[in-house]
Order: sequence, then structure tokens, then C-alpha cells
Amino acid sequence: MKLQIGTPPVEFEALIDTGSSVIWTQCLPCLNCYDQRNPIFDPSKSSTYQDLRCNNTPDHSCVYDIVYADHTYSIGSFATETVTIKSTSGQSYVMPETIIGCSHNSSMLGRSFSGMVGLNLGRSSLVSQMGKHMQGAISYCFSPEGTSKIHFGSNAIVSGEGTVSTTMFMKKENHVFYYLNLDAVSVEETRIETLGTPFHAVDGNIIIDSGTTFTYLPASYYSLVREAVEKVVTAERVTYQDDYSLCYVTDTMDIFPVITMHFSGGADLVLGKNNTYMDYGEGAICLIIICGPAAPNFGEAIFGNIAQNNFLVGYDLSSRLVSFKPTDCGVTQDIPIDDNSISAASLFQFNIKYFGRAKSGLFVLQTNPHKLVRFHLCIPGDS
Repeated sequence: MKLQIGTPPVEFEALIDTGSSVIWTQCLPCLNCYDQRNPIFDPSKSSTYQDLRCNNTPDHSCVYDIVYADHTYSIGSFATETVTIKSTSGQSYVMPETIIGCSHNSSMLGRSFSGMVGLNLGRSSLVSQMGKHMQGAISYCFSPEGTSKIHFGSNAIVSGEGTVSTTMFMKKENHVFYYLNLDAVSVEETRIETLGTPFHAVDGNIIIDSGTTFTYLPASYYSLVREAVEKVVTAERVTYQDDYSLCYVTDTMDIFPVITMHFSGGADLVLGKNNTYMDYGEGAICLIIICGPAAPNFGEAIFGNIAQNNFLVGYDLSSRLVSFKPTDCGVTQDIPIDDNSISAASLFQFNIKYFGRAKSGLFVLQTNPHKLVRFHLCIPGDS
């Protein structure tokens, strides 16, 4: 997602992450920064930049230290700054005195972007700081290729034919995350209930996270889903070093069963083959619903972003609903977009590009806007 910070405004491109809170970008002076496409932000050149003051540090600086589940990190200090988002309507949405993180020490995968935009329920997230008139509503539509849309406010409400909605839960112990309740998973006609397993819950058991690539299920329940897939697929198995992966020697996804996620309230989300299986190369295709926990700080189960591809996904805090609408997210453009401009469509609708950001296992790196290169990294002893 493209944003502008500072006065005069400087553009930066950041990953959107419903699993984190902080809006941060790399800043000068940089002790340890990764390469990025846009120039690194220089706070000294902005007339609206102001360091936040905290009383619990010797120099009264407000420091932050974020470590993500894939062991990438950002360390820096909090500040207030003007954040500007260009809408596709041509109007700009200006947020003065927005709390951002100014990162002086960071490590990230796929180095074209300049930082992160946290979209969860934390007080420093973009959603929280946009204010009540945005109604706490966001929606996005991830396309495996190209540019798609993100909406805020009334434009973010997802409805219409094919839409399924499920209750959004918040937990006291992890109050910033968006929880859904997964009642069952179907592999073709075989329905695997969570009832009777340790995974069963009625108040949320899986986090929906745009910043995690794969979908993770706890071991005891994952084994049941995996066994159901194994019963359907008759191709030759292939084992990678991470032998928890379920992979087959094949050049087609036609042999794999359709998987449906049954969320509470009757929200039956039928996933496409590209949502649940991935070509690892060398003639192998693997199930990308994986044994967790991938991120112990988040919980045992995560509904990741590949599973969300080609769905319009909406979060509505006022109704406490998350909605899914099957959508070809790659053809939502009204006017062609280039890298240096944002074209007109509708108010509070913004352009985003899809980056697969793995938190373990398979890393998907963008080498250019039109080609994805995939490789598998096995770290001994790292689950």
C-alpha cells in the first residue's frame, strides 16, 4: 500500500498487516537498514515530524522493538507525523499527528517495500487512528498478480451475491487480533468437525492475518485434515526436509480435493485449488494448510493470505463481522495504474500490490511487478 508521510510528503510503500499494530518506515540515520526501492525517510526534512516523549526512559524517547514470527524485526522510536493517503478518487485523506514508528534498525524479507502498515485493533494501527468516521471498516482484495484495491469506511462494507459472513471475536489475552471461529473443515464431502478436539471453541479459535502467507492449524486437528487429503490423492508422495509438508509428484492441481472452511454462523468458504495448494517446482505440488503453531505469540491457528486470494475480505467492527465475497481481484481496475500515480475510482479506495510474506517455510519474494520467484528454505531445528 502506498502512503505519504511528512511535510512536504514523501511516498513510501508498505505491507498491510492485520496481524500487527504499528505503522513504521525506515528512517535516517539508519544503523542497520535493508535496501528499499524508495529513498529512506529523513525526519529532519519534515516540518511536521515530532518525536514522542516517554517518561520511563533516560532520554525520554519512546522506543519500540518488534520481532515478527519469521524473525524479521524493526527497532526504532515512536513519533507523530502527517500521514497522507491518496484515494483513487483523486482526493487525499490527510491524518495529522499520526503515531508512526521511525525504524533505525530493521530486517525484512523481499526488500522492495519501506515498512509496514499495521491494521489490527491496536491503538497505534492505521484503522484505530483513522477515527470513528471510518467506522472501523476495512476491506481488501488480494490478487496473486498485479494491483488490487483496499477500502476504508462505508466503501469497505462487503455484501451482494456470494457473500458469506462470520462473527469477529476479540479475546482479552490477545485483544488486538481479529479472531474467527472455525467449526469444521471439509475435504470434498468429508467434513471434519472441530467439536471433540482440543481445537474446538465457540469464542474464536483462528486468527485472520493478512501478513501470514500460509494457513496454520494445530497439530491434532491438522493431522485429521491431512489424512482426509491423503485418502483422495493417489499420486506419488515426495518428502521435503520439513517432512510435515504433504507433497505429491504431479503437474496438475486437478487431482487434489476441494477444501471448504466452515466458519461459525453458516459461513461456508469454498476455497479454490490455488488457495490451498502450491506448485513448489520440480514437479511437486504441496498442501499449504500447514501444521502450527506458526506464531506462538498469535495463537495456534492462523488463516493466512494465500487462502484469502481472490476474495473480497471485509472487516466491520460495528457489526463484529468478517465477510468474504468470491471476486476476481486482478480485474478490479477502473483505469490503468502505473508505479508513480494513483488513478480515480472511488473515495477511500486505495491501490495495493500483493506480496506473499511467509512467516515460516516457503518464502515468496517479488522480483518485479509481474513475476514471482518461489524457493523453499529449510532451517534445521526451526519449526
